[in-house]
Amino acid sequence: MALAAWHTSRMEPARRRATFDDLRSLPEDARAEVVSGEVIAAPAPLPRHGWVIRTVGSYVGRPFSDDEGGPGGWWILPEVDVELGPHDVVRPDLSGWRRERLAAPWDERPIRTRPDWVCEVLSPSNVRHDRVTKTNLYATFGVPFYWILDPAIGTLEALRLDAGRWTLCGSWSADEKVRVPPFEAIELDLGRLFPPVIDGPVIDGPVIDGPGPE
Repeated sequence: MALAAWHTSRMEPARRRATFDDLRSLPEDARAEVVSGEVIAAPAPLPRHGWVIRTVGSYVGRPFSDDEGGPGGWWILPEVDVELGPHDVVRPDLSGWRRERLAAPWDERPIRTRPDWVCEVLSPSNVRHDRVTKTNLYATFGVPFYWILDPAIGTLEALRLDAGRWTLCGSWSADEKVRVPPFEAIELDLGRLFPPVIDGPVIDGPVIDGPGPE
């Protein structure tokens, strides 16, 4: 039986593992990654997802990447292609590099220097991918810090890689002000990272100006 199985596997052509070239061939606006040689497509995210990417990029990026009133020393970039390995090309929601490790990323695609920090924002369609697949992937390739933000419940989890295993730095909710590695030089008001809660009824349909029916 084992011999027959061996002959069968030898007769079947090996499936080609995907690389960045496969992503390059997709439409420019396609949202896709390569994980373990497989192209994985993702649907467009909800608006709250984009809000959190913007706010984290602002509150972390200004003091660390833009050198505005902070220690500087980093590049913080949203949604760029990062090649961890030939068959693992990801597009984190936010990626960060210490400048001594990446001098100038502006013309690189994909960036082949391993990030010093990545941040993923959860959406209903990507929870398993970000919490399981990418958690393991980032550990395998030695990413030192991983943040996971969940805008649905307003939480931040921060992980630090120690000897190849993740250690939980902490888990916080939106009503807290915290210092989170590797950016503990500043205090983050987590409530500013998530979309504001709007009180009042939600109005469906178009809003029509003018007098109502008599």
